[in-house]
Amino acid sequence: MEKHGRIIKGIAGFYYVRTEDDSLYECKARGSFRNEKRKPLVGDYVTISILDEDKKTGSLDQIMDRKNELIRPLVANIDQAIVIFAVKSPAPNFMLLDTFLARMELAGIDSIICFNKMDLDADGSLQKQIREIYEPLYPVIFTSTKTGEGVDVLKGYLHKKCSTVAGPSGVGKSSLINMLQERTQMETGGISEKTERGRHTTRHSELIEVEKDTYILDTPGFTSLRMDDFEKEEIEEGFREILQYKNCRFAGCSHIHEPDCGVREALLKGKISKSRYDSYVKMYEECKEKRRY
Repeated sequence: MEKHGRIIKGIAGFYYVRTEDDSLYECKARGSFRNEKRKPLVGDYVTISILDEDKKTGSLDQIMDRKNELIRPLVANIDQAIVIFAVKSPAPNFMLLDTFLARMELAGIDSIICFNKMDLDADGSLQKQIREIYEPLYPVIFTSTKTGEGVDVLKGYLHKKCSTVAGPSGVGKSSLINMLQERTQMETGGISEKTERGRHTTRHSELIEVEKDTYILDTPGFTSLRMDDFEKEEIEEGFREILQYKNCRFAGCSHIHEPDCGVREALLKGKISKSRYDSYVKMYEECKEKRRY
């Protein structure tokens, strides 16, 4: 018997497929996928053969064509990315945020930025700084799992979409997801007072149903990302504001040292954030350095 469904979780070679009739089957992938060097991903639409209906086991036989695919995080067929950082504790690493946003831009996936723990920013000064940098470019949502503020706003952005949710450890990502849905409660962890770094609490990627036709792909926390798997000339495509102001004299301008550069002119006029520009330069130099070896 054959059924169609979607992979909602993958652990140690087993794939858990939610079928169209809302059943859940534990499946092993056919050996031919290894020969073809194809790996099933969470989010994949698949065809399975039922091996034992009582035990809900099956064989994963076919992977449908993907709308998109990400390597970091390793997911497929998503509509948008929700990247979650904390306003403080831990302090946001803007370079890490910009790297994630750039990777989503290069993959053609829209991003929404969520800053959690807004209750720790009593005077709103950190929120003001964040808004100035990112609100001209992306939707920015501030939330607090302690007070519940902003959670409904975030949930509205998820409606009828499949969203990948990612962020560093310790920012309250799992706690937020627990508040967004009721079917699955994820293990949560705290912050080490000594290091102020969160313990990784998500050990596998999993698609969570928030409501009908609304899914979250929760992914393990990331602590570092690099862009050196791209060409240096591609990096500007990860920055919306650079594409907006790249009316430069020279074709192939790096926007770092050439004269009559529209991007650097926009930077001097305050139209481009200094921290965003610094992130671009660092990514560009990383990719340039890679080519020397």
